[in-house]
Amino acid sequence: MKWSPQDAMQAYLHTLQLCKTHSNDDDCTLGTRNIIQPQCMEFISALAAGNQAKVMVQVTSHQGINPLTIALAVAAKHTKARFVCILHQLQDIENYRAQLSCYDLEDAVDLVYGNPCEVIMEFKNIDFAAIDCKFEGFLRLFEIIDVNLRGSVVVVSNIPERRIEASFGEVIKGRTGVECVTRSIGEGMELTRIGLMNCCKPQKRRFKRFHVITFED
Repeated sequence: MKWSPQDAMQAYLHTLQLCKTHSNDDDCTLGTRNIIQPQCMEFISALAAGNQAKVMVQVTSHQGINPLTIALAVAAKHTKARFVCILHQLQDIENYRAQLSCYDLEDAVDLVYGNPCEVIMEFKNIDFAAIDCKFEGFLRLFEIIDVNLRGSVVVVSNIPERRIEASFGEVIKGRTGVECVTRSIGEGMELTRIGLMNCCKPQKRRFKRFHVITFED
């Protein structure tokens, strides 16, 4: 994926403005202050938009949509990407649409109900994925998700501090063109960059670096 500083900055500022505007609005917070730090929203939105992701997929937990949904919806709105949020429990989709409308983002997200391990199979070459480890089948998702090997990012949230299961980075560790970093954001977040790119000659390959930006108070 070719990096776009302009798209990244626009998504960052848009998300930042939403955080400030709705920080005290109980109907529109989506648990922002309790689930994920606001700085994470801005960073994720800028990362997705800056990479010009065209296919984005989020797998939620039983909690439904969360601040990451807002972050990716903002990115999708700026890059005209398709963003699918998979809800794996029978939840009130109309209620979620109403919450998204608080941010004027209801048209930027496709809310889909179903088994994430089945629904995600419908998407190929995913450019940006967000997976919540509170979903019980997240390890299966790690194995079957079809990411864009020419450039993609996978964000895994709510990673237990003392986990027994492997993370996504550990599952694909050792593959060519993969870099992974873990940050103490929210309940733990892992970002994995798959950046395998073809050079001029088909038989040669080069790697794209994974840029990490840390926001501090």
